[in-house]
Amino acid sequence: MANVDVLDLGGKKVGTLELADELFAPSEVNDALLWEAVKHYRASLRQGTHATKNRKLVSGSGKKLWKQKGTGRARIGSVRSPLWRHGGTVHGPQPRSYDYAFPKKKLLGALRSALAAKLADGKLTVVESLELTEPKTKLYRSALDKLEAKRSTLLVESSQSLTENLVLGTGNLANVELVLNSEVHPYDLLRYERAIFSRAAIEKLQESLRKTVSKRNTGRRKAEVA
Repeated sequence: MANVDVLDLGGKKVGTLELADELFAPSEVNDALLWEAVKHYRASLRQGTHATKNRKLVSGSGKKLWKQKGTGRARIGSVRSPLWRHGGTVHGPQPRSYDYAFPKKKLLGALRSALAAKLADGKLTVVESLELTEPKTKLYRSALDKLEAKRSTLLVESSQSLTENLVLGTGNLANVELVLNSEVHPYDLLRYERAIFSRAAIEKLQESLRKTVSKRNTGRRKAEVA
């Protein structure tokens, strides 16, 4: 198993953490799976509120402008016809949802690949705790600078360790996002340059991912026996 240093918010080493090889040391990062996960995430963010007016929604009388025959002019039934200026739009976009189903196994596989890529690039940091004594943005900015997180940063904390000080202290930091370990997405890990996990968050995330890997391996063994 691979070991990673556990730091405090001052950048000093205070311990080590053992990482599971099946999660953080895959033979290769699955780029195709990461692309699928990011595509699904971005699709779910689309509001889908675009709308055009068809001939029943545009303003205008429905009265027939002139008689059908005998005028020498083209027949027309309404000023709201799509053929006329200010008429309705034919087959225009209407409100819809762009979200679609994405298998949970694929999402977790993409998450494992994203974590492994971050670790291999040296952009994954584990700290003992993200808690500071005061909810001040200046203190958290100083702590991130000591952890060499001077650009975009993703902070991951466990739900049990999340405090008001942490939420208030990091809320106004530019290019910094705070998420729970149960909500972290491969898109988040790819979007931010550096990911900083608390020890509790990385342990819980590793435990949940390990369970899915063990279930998958058990299913494969049963299929081989059958």
